[in-house]
Amino acid sequence: MTDFQVEVYQNEYLPQGSAEVNAIVTVTASGNATPAASAGADAAEVIIIDTSGSMQHPATKLAAAKRATAAAIDALRDGVNFAVVSGSERADLVYPPRLGMRPATALSREEAKRAVNALRADGGTAMGEWLLLARELFATQTSPLRHAILLTDGQNVHERPKKLERILEGVTGQFVCDCRGVGTDWEVKELRKISTALLGTVDIVAEPADLEADFRAMTSNAMGKEVADVSLRLWTPQGATVKFVKQVEPTLTDLTDRRVESAARSGDYPTGAWGSESRDYHVCVQVNPANVGDKMLAARVSLVSATGDVLGKGQVLAVWTDDTALSTKINPEVAHYTGQAELASAIEEGLEAQRAGQIESATAKLGRAVKLAHESGHEDTAKLLAKVVEVVDPVHGTIRLKREVATVDAMTLESRSQVTKRVGRKSEED
Repeated sequence: MTDFQVEVYQNEYLPQGSAEVNAIVTVTASGNATPAASAGADAAEVIIIDTSGSMQHPATKLAAAKRATAAAIDALRDGVNFAVVSGSERADLVYPPRLGMRPATALSREEAKRAVNALRADGGTAMGEWLLLARELFATQTSPLRHAILLTDGQNVHERPKKLERILEGVTGQFVCDCRGVGTDWEVKELRKISTALLGTVDIVAEPADLEADFRAMTSNAMGKEVADVSLRLWTPQGATVKFVKQVEPTLTDLTDRRVESAARSGDYPTGAWGSESRDYHVCVQVNPANVGDKMLAARVSLVSATGDVLGKGQVLAVWTDDTALSTKINPEVAHYTGQAELASAIEEGLEAQRAGQIESATAKLGRAVKLAHESGHEDTAKLLAKVVEVVDPVHGTIRLKREVATVDAMTLESRSQVTKRVGRKSEED
């Protein structure tokens, strides 16, 4: 069994006339992290490999993708239903031979790996078609835990962007998808659009030889999920509105537009599947200003399962005061994650400006990113930034743009710009 705990971090004190309430909601799931053999059939996995012609250049890329797929197949729990899809300008089922999935056994694993080894690279790239076939495969299953891996080395050039958007609208909520780009010829924004819609992750695997370990890790993580389709439910009082809901740790994902009305003044925001883990969400609610001394429940936060069971609860409060010492006190959690969101924006906008040759804007944005990374102690991002700019003074964000930046360094920084650093809880208010 998985237990959920909901904790709310905020400064509930507002100055007179203020109407915006911010809080960080931490959700922690704990329990049986060990995959249970009996739980095998409750999960389904689809592995999608790009087999377009570019995967043959160099030939080691397709060979590495095959080894990575075999590693993912081996990492499946016994009994987990799975399938493998080959993607080009169309989607082809590699395994099993007919539409559906097979439970992972010694025999099915060997059959699947044999089929994967026979793949050849040819044709173009139409990722929407790949996702449609994945949806068809998942539709043959009753498994609540549905996860896919999508690997590509190129851009979605054989499909119009609007078609991909329509397909994404159709497959959203049907399964979770982690996306990986191998090499440097793919587009971060394109894969991020897919992974964001499907509540997954996006990352670069610069060297094909590293695919095997990455696929194994993604599959092991998926096998650790125990509860599917969990939502964050927000109830707000009459006159209050939800300004935004964002996952802010371990990665930034804006869930605001994903709201599904569940009752009067109540809406659900999807969080995907959970194993033993912890995530943080930033909730911002707009309320009607009240008089000094008034107190109100600005939002009730619940974590609910797909069947509507309440897994955990928390409250977001608002108290109006004329004590400036209380109302101006900065909540460390809210401040930290506001800074992390600004850091991600500064990186993405700075890289965009650099690509466009807008030197002044790029220097300002990336300098701001260096300063924010330094202040928040985000060492991983600071190291990635240092490969793209010359850091003169991290405290003040003074940098110089490098004349030559390796494509892989810029893409690595962009693809990991929304990976956040967890706030240190020791800084909780007294």
